[in-house]
Amino acid sequence: MKADHFEQQKLLELAAEDVALTQLAHRRRTLPEAAAVEAVADKERTLADDVVRAETAARDLQREVKRLEADVETVRARAAKDQKLLDSGSVSAKQMTDLQHELQSLTRRQSDLEDQELELMEQLETAEAAVREAHAGREEARAALERAEQLRDDALADIADGTARHEAARAAVAGAITAPLLALYDRIRTQTGATGAAMLKARQCQGCRIELNGRELAAVRNADPHEVVRCENCGRILVRTAESGL
Repeated sequence: MKADHFEQQKLLELAAEDVALTQLAHRRRTLPEAAAVEAVADKERTLADDVVRAETAARDLQREVKRLEADVETVRARAAKDQKLLDSGSVSAKQMTDLQHELQSLTRRQSDLEDQELELMEQLETAEAAVREAHAGREEARAALERAEQLRDDALADIADGTARHEAARAAVAGAITAPLLALYDRIRTQTGATGAAMLKARQCQGCRIELNGRELAAVRNADPHEVVRCENCGRILVRTAESGL
């Protein structure tokens, strides 16, 4: 294939735009800001689970405290009833003895229940503090997530802007290249996954970074300036300039 020597040099501009677009696409795929969002989101989910566990533990303790309070009230009511009977003087000596024994038992039972209630109240206080701490941690994680998402969105917007600029620049360069040469370039670009042309600089292909051997260099040197020559190693179009070392 033949193409104007100066038109071939435009392929370097096209390749530069393709490199920029490839770098932007890679940046989007490996965006550290996106990874940061995932990490913070995982932490926020973990802290949300901590909130649920802390609230569940506190509710369980609250129910147990209420149960003990009810038991204490039942014992007190029974003791008050027995005391009232004793104070009335309307019971027999045996009933009086039984009531006194029951009152002693109720007093011990009430003391045990109140001790249990006090212990549970201390546990509940600790559990409620854990709930507050869990909520504070989750709110902090939510705020961190919002910040991380904003940084990610800003980075994505920057990538989108850059992509749009380079796509427009590429289209402008491509419009100045004849269809056959552009089609060849694009076919090679698809094969390499990067660019379809590279500068020959100091006898080295700037695409694969391999220096041409004597036979290859002689073939390029002797080729017509308008002949489209390609790197035998990577297949890219070799664009000859004053820096080619020919």
